[in-house]
Formats: sequence, C-alpha cells, structure tokens
Amino acid sequence: MPVKNTPNRYGWLSIALHWSMALAVIGMFALGLWMRELSYYDPWYKDGPALHKSIGIVLFGLLVVRTVWRNVNMRPNDDPALKVWERISAHLTHIALYSLMFALMIAGYLISTADGRAIEVFGWFSVPATLHDLPEQEDIAGEIHEILAWCLILLASVHALAALKHHFINRDSTLLKMLGRDAALHPAPSTIKKEAKE
Repeated sequence: MPVKNTPNRYGWLSIALHWSMALAVIGMFALGLWMRELSYYDPWYKDGPALHKSIGIVLFGLLVVRTVWRNVNMRPNDDPALKVWERISAHLTHIALYSLMFALMIAGYLISTADGRAIEVFGWFSVPATLHDLPEQEDIAGEIHEILAWCLILLASVHALAALKHHFINRDSTLLKMLGRDAALHPAPSTIKKEAKE
C-alpha cells in the first residue's frame, strides 16, 4: 500500500490518521463522560483529567498533521455512482468534522489553562497557558467544550452510518478506499449495470 493517496484509494498514512483519530475521539468522549461521575476522593479524580488533557494535546498535533497532509496530498476520486448531493454533503461533512475538532480542542485548552497553569503532556513536555484569567473562562469554555463534543459525536455517527450505508446497501467503494482497497477493483453494481447498457 502506498504512503500517498492515489486516484482509487487512500494511502496508509491517511488511513492510519483517520482510524487512530476516530478511536481517540470516541475514547476521549467516553473518558469525559466517565470523569464527570468521579468524586473528589476517587483515585482518578486528578489522574483522569490529566490523561484527558495529555491525549487532547497529542490529538491536536495529529489533527494538524492530518489537515496539512490532506491539503498537500491528492484526494481519491469519488465513486462514480455517487449523486451530486452526496458528493457535496460528504465534502461539507468533512469540513464540519475538522472544524468541530479544532474548536473542541481549543475550548479544552482554554478550560485547562484558565488558572494560568501549563498543561503537562505525559511528563514529556508542557504546553504553556497563553490566554487565561478571563471572567468565567473555565465555566464558559467548559460549556462550549461539552456542546461541541456532543455535536462531534453525533456528526461522526452520521458519517459512520453513511459509510456503512454506502458499503452494505449501495455496495460502492466509499468505505473500501479508507480500508486500503483499490476502488477500481470494486466497482459499484450500479456502475457495472450502467457500463453494460452502454
């Protein structure tokens, strides 16, 4: 499998970034929900948020890498069976997902640095607080962070359901390309019928 994308499939770097970030986002959402239930005397009361912050910073770095890679690398062709509205909605969904992730992580950063303290990332390095001590910064950023997290999970769920629908119902190559399969080797049934008529 090539590193870079080709007209018919995604390269291994795009695939690795996509699936690792998808798993990390789901894990971070679950961790965030779990942390809300912790009491002050729970052993994870401090360790949970510290882990959440560290993963969040790493995830932000991966998001930057993925965004740069997406812009310098070619994008595989859409499956010929896709309708115009499906192509447009898929493109807009990707923009929304990237925008939500960036906004979510910035809100998380503002929560974590509201008191002026840096974020320690797994003890490897620290990210300094650049904007802090704003009125109710932690509370406002916290509310925004929670709303954005739910929006991201809901939109990602729709995105996943759409991919499954294309794979099992439309039987096109949309999902296969993100699994490293060559779309040219898996034409959609509708495409085959169209070519047969011609």
